Amino acid sequence: MAFRLKTLMITGAAALLAACATATPYQAAEKSGAYGFDQQQIESNRFSVSFSGNSLTERETVETYMLYRAAELAINNGYDYFTVADAATDADKRVIASPSPFSGFRDPYYRGFSPRYDFYHPRFGWRSAYRHRSGFNRARRGGFYSGLGGRFYDPLFDDFDYREVTRFKANAQVLMGRGPKPDDVKSFNAREVLTNLGPKVVYPAEKS
Repeated sequence: MAFRLKTLMITGAAALLAACATATPYQAAEKSGAYGFDQQQIESNRFSVSFSGNSLTERETVETYMLYRAAELAINNGYDYFTVADAATDADKRVIASPSPFSGFRDPYYRGFSPRYDFYHPRFGWRSAYRHRSGFNRARRGGFYSGLGGRFYDPLFDDFDYREVTRFKANAQVLMGRGPKPDDVKSFNAREVLTNLGPKVVYPAEKS
């Protein structure tokens, strides 16, 4: 029964990963910190615009979508151009672990050390795994930090693979204006941005 339950949970986790194994499309973020674009109006003609992508979304795509959203905001608010100020692209790197029924709990990058890693567990969410002092990376010889200072033992998920993932977030403040755009490399004609970047924009798949 335990083996069957473990198999079902691994299958479900694999299906979930497969469903999420695409780059973040051009969409509004459902909430703060979620993937997609977000904006905040600061003044009548000034906005803070950002786009956050998952680990499969390239930096260039994140920056393209941020500019595209700025152009949309300019047009929707009756402006002709926008000037980008205080632009930055942040990279969030972390080592995570994912269940693997084949590879065990081996970590070729940190052998001999005792770091803690963040990983996503289908039952408990984001947690931190630790290495047992014996040198074996098996959960059954130790456990996981629950995130509340305690440890728990999970017989269903004791095999993990580590990998580093990077998520990019582009953000900027944009100042919008009417008429011909200034002769400034940071200023963009909003309509030309929509025309030229439009073919690169991938929207969410329609739900059947």
